[in-house]
Amino acid sequence: MPKMKTSRGAAKRFKLKKNLIKRKSAFKSHILTKKSPKQKRRLNAPQYVHSTNVEQVKKLLCLA
Repeated sequence: MPKMKTSRGAAKRFKLKKNLIKRKSAFKSHILTKKSPKQKRRLNAPQYVHSTNVEQVKKLLCLA
């Protein structure tokens, strides 16, 4: 049986940290001039995949 292939798109978007899966915040890539400094600072905080989606992401990363 052939090896499972990791989804390359998922590999670029998610990083495995201890027992959590880290992800990037939405709304942080462009049109930043109209966003307040407070909002941009909040979007810098680490974000993690929600518990309901962890199994799907692990399947994409060939961890499950």
